[in-house]
Amino acid sequence: MLQPGLSFAGLDCGGLCINFRSVTSRVEQLQVVVHTKTKDNVFVFVSVAVQQSVKRDAVKDAIYKLANVHAQIDSYVSDVVRSAVPHMTLDESFEKKDEVSVAVQQKLEQEMASFGFQIHKALVTELTPDAEVVLSMNEINKQKRLRDAAIMAAEAEKVRLVKAAEGAADASQLQGEGIARQRRAIIDGLRDSITHGTEEHLSAERISELLLITQYFETLRDIGAHSKGATVFLPHGAGAVADTAAQIRSGLKSGQAPGQERM
Repeated sequence: MLQPGLSFAGLDCGGLCINFRSVTSRVEQLQVVVHTKTKDNVFVFVSVAVQQSVKRDAVKDAIYKLANVHAQIDSYVSDVVRSAVPHMTLDESFEKKDEVSVAVQQKLEQEMASFGFQIHKALVTELTPDAEVVLSMNEINKQKRLRDAAIMAAEAEKVRLVKAAEGAADASQLQGEGIARQRRAIIDGLRDSITHGTEEHLSAERISELLLITQYFETLRDIGAHSKGATVFLPHGAGAVADTAAQIRSGLKSGQAPGQERM
């Protein structure tokens, strides 16, 4: 066994007596690609990088015990990968690449030590599914993101509608309070203007009639102010207002009658 450098092996007659075989003492990396399938029946290509070198105290075994080192390592790697990956799903195989690497390294260290080779590292560098599987996975992720986007858009629309409804409710409440104050001011103004300087007190019926008359004329004014408004037929005249007031009073009395009987 010759060490690196200039060495003399003796006389040779035309290369018939002495033959040489060289094995490098450097660390070599062997790339092994294994085609296997996962537990969920997805075929994948597993790429394993094996870093190995010859043991300096076992060079004789490395030269004479193995004819093809790379083929031997390829066989062991394929055996371990095809034993481990079929027990994992596709997602698990991506998550547990380190476990596969450790299993391959332990197997190679155990088997290749007797042949004079030292295994420095075995790494699963790449795990590639078939092209159709990759497209399917991308489509699944795409549809999932579209679904999430649709849910978020629906939630945003829900918030917008709820806030709009709350705003409309608050606006209606404020508008109702404003109308109530307006009518209260109108009633007070009518009462004061009619009874000013006298000791007369207007009844609720008279105040209701005055308020109805005021609202009646305001309605006519609003209808006439809008040129694009729909046509509305109303019985015009003071008697119509009186009839309307009578109908309202009759309805109020009808609604109060059962309560008065209970009292």
